[in-house]
Amino acid sequence: MNKTRVIPVLLLHGGGLVKTVRFKRPKYVGDPINAVRIFNEKEVDELIFLDISATVEGRGPPFDLLADIAGEAFMPMAYGGGITTIDQARRAFALGFEKIIINSAAYGDAGLISDAAAIFGSQSIVGCVDVRRTLLGRYELTSRSGLARERVGLREHLATLERAGVGEVLINAVDRDGTMAGYDLKLVQEACSAVSVPVIACGGAGCINDFVQAVEVGHATAVAAGSLFVFVGPHRAVLINYPERDILSQKLP
Repeated sequence: MNKTRVIPVLLLHGGGLVKTVRFKRPKYVGDPINAVRIFNEKEVDELIFLDISATVEGRGPPFDLLADIAGEAFMPMAYGGGITTIDQARRAFALGFEKIIINSAAYGDAGLISDAAAIFGSQSIVGCVDVRRTLLGRYELTSRSGLARERVGLREHLATLERAGVGEVLINAVDRDGTMAGYDLKLVQEACSAVSVPVIACGGAGCINDFVQAVEVGHATAVAAGSLFVFVGPHRAVLINYPERDILSQKLP
């Protein structure tokens, strides 16, 4: 059995790193290159970079910045944000990113995923699904950094992503983003039961025990977090950090 991956999710905005709360109020937390260097020293499993303004601004990925990031990183990396063409995907891979993440572009037409999976392999394609709870407790899918509602059910969309050829799904709870209140375990369970590909839980992790619950209760294959790796203490002081490897090994399968 593969070891559970513990993945920092770093949000790019205006050339810097930010952290949001429920996809709002981005707070600057530092320089991405500096963060990568620290995570190199911490020997993290993997890094995810998401440009949260690319799709909203109608532009492609910030390739110059991604080239600088890739030139520093020693670990596998995934990138998402503004990828709408095969050429953009090819360029991200050429820079050294092992995976691309597709979210908004998958709605209405999953052809980009199908084409990318056929060319680069399913193992290189991650489908990201941002999910918000309605006032009635139902799950609502969103795109464009949470600004647009998508009129498709969770299980239906997950099935579409899997058929199109994603090798992995990143399930992100919008309501838990930045709160450090724990994952939406029901959402993680729902996603894991809907697909046969690995599922990365994201949104709400505040401690290592949240990772454990996502794996043991939610059945996630991997766990991801943002605030936990950029803040410390009750006042959320900015500090790039990562749990000690032996602690993760003791807690996670």
